[in-house]
Amino acid sequence: MSDQFEIKNKIAESGLINFDISTLVPKGKRLGLDIKDFLIEEILLREKDFRAKVEAIDSEQYKDAYVYVYNSVDAIVPLWAYFLITSKLTGFAKKIVYGNQSDLEVLLLHQAIQEIDFTQYKDKRMLVKGCSDFDIPENAYIELVQKLKPVVKSMMFGEACSNVPIFKNKSE
Repeated sequence: MSDQFEIKNKIAESGLINFDISTLVPKGKRLGLDIKDFLIEEILLREKDFRAKVEAIDSEQYKDAYVYVYNSVDAIVPLWAYFLITSKLTGFAKKIVYGNQSDLEVLLLHQAIQEIDFTQYKDKRMLVKGCSDFDIPENAYIELVQKLKPVVKSMMFGEACSNVPIFKNKSE
């Protein structure tokens, strides 16, 4: 085939690195545990009854799950109650956090971003993918920009065919 009819992938040749933040989302089931289910009439915590209910938890159902512990009722719960639940699930669940599922996702992505060696992107042109099948918390994007800005040559957001320039570091 002659050079005049050769199809070139200019994006591939540009050295642009596509970064899909959704690949950082850990796989695994997410399970919520509501403290209200351990309270008497969803309002009162009696230590003896609470301990019995925590002891009755089938820890195996939380095996390799990401667990968020929350309180959906307006009841005062002492901190030691969260200690008991966490102690029961530790060794089964991959991660246990206090909060809702969104809080869990923020923490999981934070942890994943912290584990990346960003020096591999030194002086590279980055395109952070904008669309995903997973709902990425905004905080993850904010954290990613903070990690990439001191390292990369430039950053864009979106898709290769339609992106928004975010910044360009000046050459030395």
